[in-house]
Amino acid sequence: MAKIVLFENIHPSARAVFQAAGYTDIVAHAASLPPAELPAAMRGAEVVGIRSRTQLDAELLSSPDLRVVGCFCIGTNQVDLDAAMQRGVPVFNAPFSNTRSVAELVLGEAILLLRRIPEKNARVHAGHWDKTAAGAFEARGKTLGVVGYGNIGSQIGTLAEAVGMRVVFFDVEAKLPLGNARAAGSLDDLLQQADVVTLHVPGGKSTENIMNAETMARMRRGAILINASRGTVVDLPALRDALQSGHLAGAALDVFPVEPKSADEPLSSPLVGMHNVILTPHIGGSTQESQEAIGREVAEKLVRYLQAGTTKTAVNFPELPYLEPMGTARILHVHRNAPGALGALDNLMAEHGLNIVSQSLQTRGQVGYVITDVDGKVDDAVMAALRSLPVTVRCDRV
Repeated sequence: MAKIVLFENIHPSARAVFQAAGYTDIVAHAASLPPAELPAAMRGAEVVGIRSRTQLDAELLSSPDLRVVGCFCIGTNQVDLDAAMQRGVPVFNAPFSNTRSVAELVLGEAILLLRRIPEKNARVHAGHWDKTAAGAFEARGKTLGVVGYGNIGSQIGTLAEAVGMRVVFFDVEAKLPLGNARAAGSLDDLLQQADVVTLHVPGGKSTENIMNAETMARMRRGAILINASRGTVVDLPALRDALQSGHLAGAALDVFPVEPKSADEPLSSPLVGMHNVILTPHIGGSTQESQEAIGREVAEKLVRYLQAGTTKTAVNFPELPYLEPMGTARILHVHRNAPGALGALDNLMAEHGLNIVSQSLQTRGQVGYVITDVDGKVDDAVMAALRSLPVTVRCDRV
C-alpha cells in the first residue's frame, strides 16, 4: 500500500479521501520543513502533498519511490515541473477550488479602497474622527480592469457586475466574456479606462514586473491596483512612488516577491506602513471552505492516479483520462518519446505471454505515457524486464 506524506497542514478532507480509498499509511506534517530535513521526511513516500512553501527541486524529485506529487493550491512554481516529468512523476494542483475565495477577497479590497476604509480605520484607531466623503467613491458605475481572464479573473468580473461595476479584461489568449464583460485590445487600453486594476496572471519571465513605473503611469489618476496572483508581477518601489505621488489612490497585495518563511518573520516591503495599502499574508485562497475543497480535489486526483493511472489535469505530464480497467492487470509505462518505443514495449509484453486488451498513449515533449491493460501474469520478473527497456523512464502496475 502506498505511503503518503503531506506537508504544510493540508486540510483533513484530503486524509478522508485517501482513507476512503483504502490508503492508511499517511504521515502529515503541520508545517513545511527545512530543506535539509525533507529527504528523510520523504523517504519511502510514493505520494507527496505540499502547499506553496515546500520546494521540490530535481534532487528531491529523484527519490526512487516517488510516483506522484500533489500541490494543494493553485500555484506549482515550487516544483521543478520539468525534472518531475523527466522522472515520470506527474504533478497535480487545484486550479478551481479556491476561485471563489480569491474573487471575494479582491472585490472586498476594491470596495474598501474605493471608500478609503484602510486609511479611515487607521485614523480612528489613532484618535482622529475624520468624517468626510473626500476621495471616497461607490463601486457602482466604476470600471474594473481584469488582467488575466482565467478561472479567478472571470469570476471576479461576474461578482463585480453584481455590485454595478463595468468589467473590461485583457488576456494573451482569446477568452469568452462572461456577463457583460468586454475584452480590451491591449494592456494599455485596459489601464487607461479602469478605475480598479486587478492582476491574475501566472508567474515567470513573461509577466515579471508587468506593472512597473511605465505601465502604472498609463493608469488613470486616482486608480487602484490589486495583485493576488504572483509576487513578481509588480515593481514594488515603482508602486510606492505612484502611491506617494498621488497618481494611484490605493493598492492591495496578497503576494510578494519574497515572503516570510514563518509567522514570526516580518514582511520586508517598501509598502509597509502606508495607510492606503492593504497587505495580506498570501491568504487569497485561505478560507475554511476553499481549503476543504482543495483537500478533496487534489486527493481525488492522486487516488485516481494510484488506482487507474489517470493523469487528466496533470500540469506537467501527458494527459490520459480515466479508463475503465480491463484484463487482469494494468501497466503504467513512462518512456522517452522516441521512435519505436511503443513497439518495443508491446513486443516485450508479448514475449512474456501478456495479451494486450486495451492500450492508450499520449506524449508531451520528450516523454510518452501509455496505459496498457493485459491478460496474463504480471509478476516481478515481468516488471523488471519492462523497467530494463532502454526507453523506460518509469514503469508501475496497478
